[in-house]
Amino acid sequence: MPKPEPYVVAVDIGSSKVAVLIGKRDANGAVEVAGKGSAPHRGTRRGNIVSVEATVEALKAASEEAEVMAGMEISRAYVGVAGPDIRSVNVRGMVTVSRKDREITEADIGRALDAARSAALPSDREIVQALPQEFVVDEQPGINDPKGMLGSRLEVNVHLVTGQTTRGKTLTTCVNRAGIEVIEMVFEPFAAGKAVLTDDEQDLGVLLLDIGSGSTGFALFADGAIQHSAVLPIGAGHFTNDLAMVLRTPFPDAEKIKVREGCCLGGMVEDEEGITVPAVAGGAARVVPRHEICEILQARANELLSLVRDDLLKGGWDGSLRGGVVLTGGGARLDGLLELAGQVFGSSARYGLPQRITGLLDVINCPSWSTAAGLLLYGFEREANPRVRVRRPGVMRGVLERVRGVFTDIL
Repeated sequence: MPKPEPYVVAVDIGSSKVAVLIGKRDANGAVEVAGKGSAPHRGTRRGNIVSVEATVEALKAASEEAEVMAGMEISRAYVGVAGPDIRSVNVRGMVTVSRKDREITEADIGRALDAARSAALPSDREIVQALPQEFVVDEQPGINDPKGMLGSRLEVNVHLVTGQTTRGKTLTTCVNRAGIEVIEMVFEPFAAGKAVLTDDEQDLGVLLLDIGSGSTGFALFADGAIQHSAVLPIGAGHFTNDLAMVLRTPFPDAEKIKVREGCCLGGMVEDEEGITVPAVAGGAARVVPRHEICEILQARANELLSLVRDDLLKGGWDGSLRGGVVLTGGGARLDGLLELAGQVFGSSARYGLPQRITGLLDVINCPSWSTAAGLLLYGFEREANPRVRVRRPGVMRGVLERVRGVFTDIL
């Protein structure tokens, strides 16, 4: 087995910023952040890259900052991918065990995974990531690593994430032009889950919402594996835009109002509170009741959470979230959103912060760095073991069986 790289680099190209992390193993074997960089990004719109030049420049700036801090040059990276074109489906691959003694080998596992990845796709779509859920040996389910077991037939259930071919090519072009080779593209909600979810939550059944500026990715985990996922073209920037449009105030001022005074749950706001709202084109500022601002934000929050819930139900979700809801991403911190999510999904809810990682915690210990931190953790897993093993399914097998084989959307 090749010696693992001493450093791993994570690149998260978001709608409002580009984030880069450089990680290494510390003396105890834990993943430690050695360098971080970020830069404002204006090269995307609604989750899609619209300016290669702007994206490349932002990535170069973020990379240089991380390189200076870590004292090394970046050459290769794990790159996050998300966008409203993302679709997912649960598929199954099956092969006959090749050896006469019926012992399952790494080659058999590879052939089963290849069989699952061979699902027919339209010509304009490609596989972003194939995420194993569980292996089945001679109809015995719930196996996390079948290597060395005896059997005649090997099956694997896989969560297949697909995207438009042009998105992948454009993203690769941007990263390459910044002087970085793409090792692997990783679905961002899956990566964020690596950083913010516990094993117990993933076993019991947990919904992760990764709220970015231009889009929101979400993933349902159960039995220790991702079961359903999608990306919606609604993000934190849409909340800001709603305020700017309704209040007729410049976008930067609307963003400040959202961050400092915003709330999306009416019961948390006093009726007599007033907020000073600047006008466009130098007009006179006016005072707006805070509950009116809350109504604007709550309407958008209800829309977002309802769309997530409806997509889950369409995909076969039974309405149970024993592990609760976890909100992460730069848009997760809006006051009232956590409580509203708990109401909509009828479960507990918490913020997701990067875990299982050390170094620079005073900087990256916030939801906006969850995806980059998860990419770092995933990268170290891949460097140590190219075929990352799935954990043994637990008490949520009923959910898995109901969800398996159901398209998130028609490919």
